[in-house]
Amino acid sequence: MNIAFAFKNFDPSDHLKKYARRRMEKLGRFFGKGADLDVNVVLSVDKFRHRCEVTVSGEGLHINAAEQAQDMYAAIDLVNDKLESQIKRKVSRVKEHRRKARNADIDVFTFNVDAEPEEDQEVIGTDRFAPKPLHVDEALMQLDSIGSEFLVFLNAENNRVNVVYRRRTTGYALIDPIL
Repeated sequence: MNIAFAFKNFDPSDHLKKYARRRMEKLGRFFGKGADLDVNVVLSVDKFRHRCEVTVSGEGLHINAAEQAQDMYAAIDLVNDKLESQIKRKVSRVKEHRRKARNADIDVFTFNVDAEPEEDQEVIGTDRFAPKPLHVDEALMQLDSIGSEFLVFLNAENNRVNVVYRRRTTGYALIDPIL
């Protein structure tokens, strides 16, 4: 976590710098030790208003917060509380999105290999690929991330080639051929 400070209209004390740095470093507990985040802190004084503005950016994240109070320490605390609530909200949204992808409605049906194909149809081309071994919930997440209508994968649970696709109505469906 890279923390940069800017001070406007006053000279900061060492204690204030240490206090602000410690408060901003506590935000790192939400992202882990290896997080590559840039935190810009702007502390300013206008007559009797002490203002603190913080911008956190990096890893697909961009959060701004600003507060003012009667003293600089209180402004730093207020901004830190605001940032914590914004980060918690963002983390809960990501978790909820993953939870929805994992618990998606899946209709399972079998493909009949013995059915007779119609005579008028013709195969135009052939694609060859090596499917990845995935679990069904991982395949659903990958289907959402690539934005395709279907995904062919090797089911890690039963070692068979499966197809998961997006239904026209809500939900997903899984094709699991039995040979």
